[in-house]
Amino acid sequence: MVKPISFKKSKQFTVGIEVEFQLLDEQNLGLCSRAVEIISSHPDELKGYIKPEFIQSMVEVNTRVCSTIKEAEADIRGSIEFLEKAAKENSCSIFASSLHPFSSYQEQKLYPDPRYKTILKELQIIGKRLITQGLHCHIGLDSGETAIKVFDNLRAFLPMLLALSASSPFLEGKDTGFASFRSKLFDALPRSGMPDSLDSWENYCNLVELLKKCGIIEQPRDIWWDVRPSPDFGTIEIRICDIPARFKQIMALSALIQALVAAISTDSISLFPMHISVILSNKWQAARHGLQGIFVDQQRFEKKMMKTMLVRLVHALEPVFQDLGSSSYLPILEDMIHNGPTSSIFRRNVERLGSPEKAIRKFQEDFWS
Repeated sequence: MVKPISFKKSKQFTVGIEVEFQLLDEQNLGLCSRAVEIISSHPDELKGYIKPEFIQSMVEVNTRVCSTIKEAEADIRGSIEFLEKAAKENSCSIFASSLHPFSSYQEQKLYPDPRYKTILKELQIIGKRLITQGLHCHIGLDSGETAIKVFDNLRAFLPMLLALSASSPFLEGKDTGFASFRSKLFDALPRSGMPDSLDSWENYCNLVELLKKCGIIEQPRDIWWDVRPSPDFGTIEIRICDIPARFKQIMALSALIQALVAAISTDSISLFPMHISVILSNKWQAARHGLQGIFVDQQRFEKKMMKTMLVRLVHALEPVFQDLGSSSYLPILEDMIHNGPTSSIFRRNVERLGSPEKAIRKFQEDFWS
């Protein structure tokens, strides 16, 4: 019998947020490899909260474990402000987007970490092309069984989160035609993408043990699904999202994720039990078309726009937002749904302003607004 993996019990619905920022050369706004210099400059109190990532043109900013989204907002704001200052001192700036619109993967440098070197050796060109950034949210739960309940049921909602967050329409100067091309690049990785249901914590433990015995993974964090249990933290980790362009949108999306996890774990929302093939179709629609994509509800055999489904979802979750003390984020979510995701706005800005560089500048200027 497989020994169960210990799930570190957390206070219900605590929040941990991870945001990956691009580092841009302040002159030409291309990706620049300055992470080593920036990481080495931060004070001791920020160690562990401003971290390196796979490539040197990216830096990850983390919150501490927070009880509310408002607490998380206050916590991460200071770290981002320090990152902005450190970037400026190193002749660069930060940019919140999930794929740079024109920089080439061939020009990027791997962060000097043995683990990243090992990963890249295996992934080859797939890893080299992974110059993407994401938003990851950890939500605390009280047991492994609760984590699997949320895991199984949350998968049906993930395409809506992707559609709302989409911010990666361009790759190396070309319009990909996708709202989120980051998600397609990430799907090329092993042990990534949309997982099938697990049904029980025991099944999860058995799967992890099998993958270990087969030499496929060394630890649970080597599984890179769109959503995954994180037993060492006592959380469910939502990893499907692109990064919205504005700080307040990042926080509002995190509030939506927290409310959705809370609602599923407490049976406070109607669920969408779906076959994995239907979920994958919905994810494709979200990646390709964003909020204009089609969401299929297999229980009712209905097709609705992602935008329509998100309006319904946010409305259904309003009591949960209130219970969690995050109702102030509802108007921001409504504005995001109305105006479209970052990918749509970026395309419009490129057309209106005449170049991706000017569109980037506009987004940087508006980040804190």
